Amino acid sequence: MSINIRNNVLTYEGSNYFRYRLILSTLSGKPVKIIDIRTKDNDPGLREYEISFVRLLDKVTNGTKIELNETGTSIYYTPGLLNGGELEHDCSLQRGIGYYLEGIMMLAPFCKTPLNLKLRGVTNNTIDPSVDRIQTAGIPILKKFLAGDNEVTLTIHKRGVAPLGGGEVHFKCPVSRNLRTVQLENSGMVKRIRGTACSVRVSPAIANRIVESAKGVLLKFLPDVYIYTDHSKGAAGGKSPGFGVTLTAETTKDVFFSGQAFSPLMTTGSLPCVPEDLGKEAAMRLLDEIYRNGCVDSVFQSMTAAFMALGKKDVSRAIVGPLTPATMQFLRDLRDFFGVTFKVEHVREEDEVLPQVRLICLGIGYTNMNKRAL
Repeated sequence: MSINIRNNVLTYEGSNYFRYRLILSTLSGKPVKIIDIRTKDNDPGLREYEISFVRLLDKVTNGTKIELNETGTSIYYTPGLLNGGELEHDCSLQRGIGYYLEGIMMLAPFCKTPLNLKLRGVTNNTIDPSVDRIQTAGIPILKKFLAGDNEVTLTIHKRGVAPLGGGEVHFKCPVSRNLRTVQLENSGMVKRIRGTACSVRVSPAIANRIVESAKGVLLKFLPDVYIYTDHSKGAAGGKSPGFGVTLTAETTKDVFFSGQAFSPLMTTGSLPCVPEDLGKEAAMRLLDEIYRNGCVDSVFQSMTAAFMALGKKDVSRAIVGPLTPATMQFLRDLRDFFGVTFKVEHVREEDEVLPQVRLICLGIGYTNMNKRAL
């Protein structure tokens, strides 16, 4: 990956962090050119899910110009104005709805009109944050930054699993003229754990087996554990079978940690997936997330960093767990697009260095120009 800036156009190489760079381009208004996308692969160029994300950005904005070369290995993206409004989008089935929602949540507060988005596709898979995780751990972070009316809602109408999908969710977010400055420095103590075990087009007993297995691990640490079962069948169950669980721990300071596990796509010759193993895996991932002990779920580190940088001209602080590779690169890209530099320091307790990191930055005072001042 390399970057150079010519005529106010940022140029990047490769397919990594493609989604985040388009989001930062849209927010900053700076055009971006991404070249050499998978040129060394047997199947070069953009994937179907990346093109689907570009189309979604085109729907949310007004006046965006997108130029693709014939092989799909180079894209020139000139962002338009964030418009919002009532929209529908069919997501690519190669990735989960969480892949699209994660990006849209960063843009939604800065639209001209409140965003009311209906997304269809895969709600739960093995690689993207599930819609349950975004609902329980992602949206509370977004609400912390929104001033005034912060009625953000995510409603799951249908569940859908790969390869055929069939899920549907509704996301609503009000617009905000400015973002709040936050001080997230105390994660508190875990007081309760909640979860949703979903079974889609399989026996309802599978969800119960997942619950028993997950509780077997978690009850050793905390008595207040309750996991709901969500059995989807018929029209509400999408078009493919699958099962999994999303667990969320809530702390005394309203911080949410999450862990998830879902059955992999069954192919010829693949080993069967045991529900008990999934329950245990999700529980261990949740405990690992609690051990990281930031004030945000690790999946939403980049979103938190973006909102801190775009906040008022004041100092924001947030303690997060060890930075993910995606967040490290995102902080570099934030510097390229907005000139914001974060101070990153290890958290110390007496003479001991803890695994957490403190992010400190001065907001740029980003204002939603589309929203009229009252």
